[in-house]
Amino acid sequence: MHELLGLTLVELAETLRARKASPVELMEAVLARIGETHADLNAVVAVRDRAALLRDARAAEARILRQDARPLEGIPLGVKDLEDAEGLVTSHGSLPFRDHVAARDSTQVARLRAAGAIVVGKTNAPEFGYTALTKNLVYGVTRSPWNLERTPGGSSGGSAAAMAAGILPLVTASDGGGSIRIPASFTGTFGLKTSFGRVPRGPFVQWEYGDTSVYGPLTKTVEDGALFLDQVVGPSPCDPNSLPHPGVSYLNAVRTPLANPLRIGFSPDLGYAVVQSDVAEAVAECVAVFAQLGHRLEPIAGGPPQLGREWGVTGAFELAARLHDQLPEHEGDFGRSFITAVKIGAQMTPEAWGKAAQLRIQLNQWCAEMFDRFDLLVTPTVPYDPPPARGPFPEQTEGRPQILAGVASFTIPFNLSWHPAATVRAGRSRAGLPIGMQIVGPRHRDDLVLQAARAFERERPWHPQWPTRW
Repeated sequence: MHELLGLTLVELAETLRARKASPVELMEAVLARIGETHADLNAVVAVRDRAALLRDARAAEARILRQDARPLEGIPLGVKDLEDAEGLVTSHGSLPFRDHVAARDSTQVARLRAAGAIVVGKTNAPEFGYTALTKNLVYGVTRSPWNLERTPGGSSGGSAAAMAAGILPLVTASDGGGSIRIPASFTGTFGLKTSFGRVPRGPFVQWEYGDTSVYGPLTKTVEDGALFLDQVVGPSPCDPNSLPHPGVSYLNAVRTPLANPLRIGFSPDLGYAVVQSDVAEAVAECVAVFAQLGHRLEPIAGGPPQLGREWGVTGAFELAARLHDQLPEHEGDFGRSFITAVKIGAQMTPEAWGKAAQLRIQLNQWCAEMFDRFDLLVTPTVPYDPPPARGPFPEQTEGRPQILAGVASFTIPFNLSWHPAATVRAGRSRAGLPIGMQIVGPRHRDDLVLQAARAFERERPWHPQWPTRW
């Protein structure tokens, strides 16, 4: 692997601006890395024309030479294949859409381009993001660089695998029930599910999951995530839910120590999750780092209501509504498990919808009580090791039956409640696979979550400890 690809995003941007390396050299390294890893990992599934990419890299180099560099000048970018990048196919991992060429960029991609990033291609994702395994009928299976027999998670699995394997220094990701945090946890990277509205969606939100799906960074380090976020936040006329600009630099925030001791609530299971023992032990050890830093740590008994079934069926109902016109003609072209879920969603009754809404109210009440008592909540990110690349998800964990939410036991609640939630690496399991610890903050306090994640990272740095095979 080229030495440039071992740098963090912050280091790489500084290296290019200082003219210690060129965007052309970096682009050549990225293209070579895609080629040498594709057969094993299948992380980057569509790549722009080489000549066009090198032309863009030379243009970035010219800006740097005339001292007009933008924050991400010349940085290669991979776009998750659920998000539009002008001129590239957005297949959503679904055969009926395999020839759908995006007419324009998403707001997020447009902002990253405006910051100097160069779109290289698309990263793999499961069909419409509706599972935590990254596989589909268009591009096939994506595998973890930590263990090729395991999944990198999903739905941002292609982005996570590309980041962990040093294929791309910058990727996009989205999270409707854990789709940033689960793959970040499984690949030992940093991920942040932002507050709802923090990063604008659109201009086309046709395939988003209602008011639970958000964009956010998936990066090597916390500083990298903050730099990413600085480029994409702020209101957009295309998204009525988008928040005002926070008025702060997230990169500056993570470089500023936490001002006061925090009240941190720790739940090992949210009252219902079935957690692998070595995951529980690793996270308990890591959360103690906050106590060592002078923060007040307190265990949380019980937890919110379980909403795994309600979240799943509601999401499937929304997909059924949006795919209504395609289903009669293309039913046989959709993945079997996906179409089964959509059919179940199509049968959702008003009573079931009402029950889901009531449970969500109860969840929000629980969160309000928690954030009245605490500044932050900490949990495991995922309850067990990554499953096999093709699945299935485990039905049991160490002899105990898994709950329906399973892999997303800890992540779903905070999509439904709109709170920012990050995952940081908390060591490795007995199988040698990364474990994640989730840090959750009050709504709109993405800065506080990032600061806490960075404080932990200073004590337990994970970069540059990446898969040795690569």
